[in-house]
Amino acid sequence: MTALLLNIAPGDEVIVPSFTFVSSANAFVLRGARPIFADVRPDTLNIDETQIERLISSRTKAIVVVHYAGVGCEMDQIRKIADAHHIPVIEDNAHGLFGYYRGKPLGTFGCMSTLSFHETKNFSCGEGGALLLNDLRYAEQAEIIREKGTNRSQLFRGQVDKYTWLGIGSSYLPSDLLAAYLFGQLERRTEIQRTRQCIWETYEAGLWDWAYKHEVLLPQVPAHCEQAFHMFYLRMPTLEIRQALIDHLRAKGILAPFHYLPLHLSAAGKSSGGRVGDCPIAELASDQIVRLPFFCSITLKEMEEVIAAIQDFTF
Repeated sequence: MTALLLNIAPGDEVIVPSFTFVSSANAFVLRGARPIFADVRPDTLNIDETQIERLISSRTKAIVVVHYAGVGCEMDQIRKIADAHHIPVIEDNAHGLFGYYRGKPLGTFGCMSTLSFHETKNFSCGEGGALLLNDLRYAEQAEIIREKGTNRSQLFRGQVDKYTWLGIGSSYLPSDLLAAYLFGQLERRTEIQRTRQCIWETYEAGLWDWAYKHEVLLPQVPAHCEQAFHMFYLRMPTLEIRQALIDHLRAKGILAPFHYLPLHLSAAGKSSGGRVGDCPIAELASDQIVRLPFFCSITLKEMEEVIAAIQDFTF
């Protein structure tokens, strides 16, 4: 929907971090745009704001930022760059619902932001998501796109006596059952977020000394960010050690997967010009990350088993 609202067309370019899920780029590629991949910061793994300006061209139609693991990107500098070039910012806030950057909620910095309610997210209805609009100029058209390209919602409000097809659109509506299932979680958002914070802090406290001793990196959260407690991960020194840890945990019945493969090195990414070395931090992080079990019903005993299993790993 963001690509449709921005009238993205063949020949346009959209700046997007390489270290993200394919949806961040797919939305724009589907409209014919070329993704321009940016590297990520070595600390938060968010888009490296110092690279954005040099990637801008006369064809740039949007800058997509992803708040990785629910930790805010450096939105002050990103907005400054985008505003100077009159380029809209899209926040991929799939990880960041109820996170904050300098006291302001993630998802409120760009002209639009997107949420995910996939089963892996803090708040889930299995699939689907939501579009948040921070610029009301897009509201009427967004409603039309959501309603299959018609002004059906205006009919329901009594603004027209019949509805008609006005333009491109599709069916973006969740079912009532899925919406109700999601709404029940949102009503308990304080409880859910408090639980996830406890999980995150338990892992951090239990693994801090081990990580320091073995030169393993834990998630970094800048002081001006309040994270959404979406995930907890380790960054192992090498790909070989990372794989060995995953195998070690699997042998103990613990599922701990890695995360994204850099988009610029994918088959589709290479076709748009991606090459090895273009985004070295994304490539390094992709080889390092191990995500630990993280769900609201996990027990303290289960977390202690995960921590003990990691501490038992030698390399």
